[in-house]
Amino acid sequence: MKRVLSGMQSSGQLTIGNYIGALRNYVKLQHLHRCYFMVVDMHAITVPQDPAALKEQTESIAALYIAAGLDPNKASIFLQSHVHAHAELGWIMTTLTHMGELERMTQFKDKSEGKESVGAGLFTYPSLMAADILLYNADLIPVGDDQKQHLELTRDLANRFNNRFGDMFVMPQPYMPEIGARIMSLDDASKKMSKSSPNAGSYIAMLDDPAVIRKKLSRAVTDSGREVKYDPQNKPEVSNLISIYSHFAEMSVVEIEAKYDGQGYGPFKKDLAEQIVAVLEPIQQRYQEIRKSGEIFDILRKGAKEAAEVADQTLLEVKKRMGFVVI
Repeated sequence: MKRVLSGMQSSGQLTIGNYIGALRNYVKLQHLHRCYFMVVDMHAITVPQDPAALKEQTESIAALYIAAGLDPNKASIFLQSHVHAHAELGWIMTTLTHMGELERMTQFKDKSEGKESVGAGLFTYPSLMAADILLYNADLIPVGDDQKQHLELTRDLANRFNNRFGDMFVMPQPYMPEIGARIMSLDDASKKMSKSSPNAGSYIAMLDDPAVIRKKLSRAVTDSGREVKYDPQNKPEVSNLISIYSHFAEMSVVEIEAKYDGQGYGPFKKDLAEQIVAVLEPIQQRYQEIRKSGEIFDILRKGAKEAAEVADQTLLEVKKRMGFVVI
């Protein structure tokens, strides 16, 4: 059985972009592979975080994992900071990473642009991400387009370690759905939908109230004209909305285009809002139950124990091969 490893940062609320691009796929993958799904809280602190907000966001994302359908009896669900091997192998991988490799990372360039100073963690965190993956010798990594560069670095580091210290790590492969892996902002289809965007109207959060969802969709930017046509090159805004519709309604692009032929954007956007509400409302109800019961903490303890059993063995073998004194 192949191993799968993935995680989401506990910075901001999960959006429908996270749901389509990652979380829905997590639910499918847990039935096919040995899966490890974490909340990457140590990645979140590469930029300043309010302690109370970080704690709330971490618990919220973990609860949404379960509410959306992840089963702790089928997958290990845990917090990155609860498995200490992540930090230790992260440092080891940092020592194997070249400065030039980190300087080429487009995410670092984007997140540091216009800032007078940035933390060193923002620069080096791709090495920690590589450690996250390699700790479990994961075969498949669910990633969006913006993370493919980091996965390539992971493969390079695995190769580098294997060449220096003997074959140990497998080469992880990206797992990406054909459409919708990169859901774009509601106000600018040239930018990815981001849970940390300062403009709340640019994304739909998984915990948004139905009335808020309807309002955001009604205000979503559309292209000139009125034809509901999937054409990312010439109609990027409506193509993004069609992609979202396709996932929430489980309809093909061709079916959506046919349904709204000659109707214009108004009916299309109104129906899209209802499709999203219909999917998210039961998830929100289950989420509230989980938060009130406190069951998430038992789930996270169980998941961390399962993850540590694998991660600690990997770290021990890495240290032996590199010449550390192991007692």
